Amino acid sequence: MTALELLAPARDLSIGIAAVDCGADAVYIAGPGFGARKAAANSIEDIRTLCNYAHRFGVRIYVTFNTIIYENELEDAGKMLREICDAGVDALIVQDPAVRQLVPEGTILHASTQCAIRTPEDATRLESMGYGRLVLERQLSLEQIKAIRSAVGTELEFFVHGALCVCYSGQCYLSEYLAGRSANRGECIQACRSLYDLEDGRGKKLVRNAPLLSLKDLCLEDRLEDLAQAGICSFKIEGRLKSISYVRNVVRKYSLALDELVRKYPDRYCRSAFGSVRGGFLPDLGKAFNRGYTELFLDGAKGGWASGDAATSLGERIGTVRSVSQGRIILQAEGTVLHNGDGFCVILPDGRVEGFRADVCEGNTIRCTVPEGVKPGMDIYRNYDSAFEKTLEAGSPLREMDVRLSVRSDGRSIRIDAISEDGRKVSVDAEGESAKDPARAVGTLREQLSKRSGIYCFRLENLPEKAPFLPISKINELRRSLAEKLDARPVRMTPLHSGHPDPSFRFPSSLSYKANVANSLDRDFYIRHGAETLEDAYELSHRPGAELMRSRYCIRHELGLCPRQDRRERPDPLYLRNNGRRLRLDFDCTRCEMSVCEA
Repeated sequence: MTALELLAPARDLSIGIAAVDCGADAVYIAGPGFGARKAAANSIEDIRTLCNYAHRFGVRIYVTFNTIIYENELEDAGKMLREICDAGVDALIVQDPAVRQLVPEGTILHASTQCAIRTPEDATRLESMGYGRLVLERQLSLEQIKAIRSAVGTELEFFVHGALCVCYSGQCYLSEYLAGRSANRGECIQACRSLYDLEDGRGKKLVRNAPLLSLKDLCLEDRLEDLAQAGICSFKIEGRLKSISYVRNVVRKYSLALDELVRKYPDRYCRSAFGSVRGGFLPDLGKAFNRGYTELFLDGAKGGWASGDAATSLGERIGTVRSVSQGRIILQAEGTVLHNGDGFCVILPDGRVEGFRADVCEGNTIRCTVPEGVKPGMDIYRNYDSAFEKTLEAGSPLREMDVRLSVRSDGRSIRIDAISEDGRKVSVDAEGESAKDPARAVGTLREQLSKRSGIYCFRLENLPEKAPFLPISKINELRRSLAEKLDARPVRMTPLHSGHPDPSFRFPSSLSYKANVANSLDRDFYIRHGAETLEDAYELSHRPGAELMRSRYCIRHELGLCPRQDRRERPDPLYLRNNGRRLRLDFDCTRCEMSVCEA
């Protein structure tokens, strides 16, 4: 039996709890520092609270500690790591291999997607270093995933939903080059979402003011079975900066999809955590923030990966602008019901996306502060459905642990045995009086013991033919006592894989970044710049022509200019220009990859 894990993002404690309630098997969240999303830090106490809440369902908590650490930060990093581990986390997601020497013995480490794990060789090397899980590069095919699965025994994790970096993870230096803010330090400026002109070698503009490096969002809801068969055990949702409504919606959708997969193969798969999610809203991925959806390279072929005219979420197209007047937009709509408070946007001629909020909607009329530039004939999109958001907020589902009860009685005493779905066993006993109406006494037991206590949903498997008389208050006390006894016993965590990474491995050199540079996955970049320490690498000016990022995505392919698509003469070389900065595009057709380099 293979346990499958749905791994949800959390910007903060409240979103982490919401993810658990909506069906996540694990949650990843940042601690106070050293996370790859600097704007998503959390206190140690919030981490502890989330662990306590999640562990009641066997839900694991992983803390992202996945930035590169400078040598002068090692002492602070070690102190923070020890505090995080003491809070009860189940694993750390890391990029810097030196972290292993800073954590308590036995701490489970996951190799972050920032490690750019793309080949069986990458995976084998990291497994030998003792990582308990490998978070694979997103731009992989199923066949490449299967090859990695055959090479290692450790857990494999793969992103299934959310925003995509255009480059291979962990190896993008574009932000640091343009603004001095390193993606490997959690400060990415998201230069891939900027607008660029595309020029040929003579300076002729082929494309103007377009988000040429911006990809659609990943959506693999329909490919979970393929990924599970390829060897993935953890299905990861991107979004540690996303809102609570986004996380609720997406987590619920993928949880239902995983439940369906488990029902289809009950002898092959199970969920890694426990508890049934009941009630709540009906999820809809079309309502979630997205730049359009793609399955990327999963089938081993390139497709239309670019996000198109915009690098942000446009939402659903609802029609075109028929007329504009002061405080009013009238649509040529296509049957969509509009609501007061809905959010809309249009794409202006210069490529900018202009958003606005409706004060009042009446049929096809939107009363609002009309943004400058909105003209008749423009397509209009709804990127915020206020009615759906209210449904998400009001319809939070309830997560419950099923507990089977077996009741025995000799007519005067009673014993209740309880077994939770994760296998914990507890019992309670009570003495009563001979019942004048045995049938009624049994009926009262059935009614009161079938109620919920805390997170537990009690289900009677059998009742005796006769039972003693017990006051309703006493039966309720027995039910609550069962819940308290179950709470006092830790949930039995489901193992996710059969691999055995070596927990005794230690980074082979001293805690200096001179050693770390020689062993880091970024060593080629640092050595190319003549660095002996990471600090040197970040202080050095880039040499002309340095590669700033590499990707399977290709602008030439996207625009129909690929020599494999059309062998006519191509405008080569090609350049991107933004705010006076020029970047050269290189094309490695042997590997079918594109690089963005200094001009």
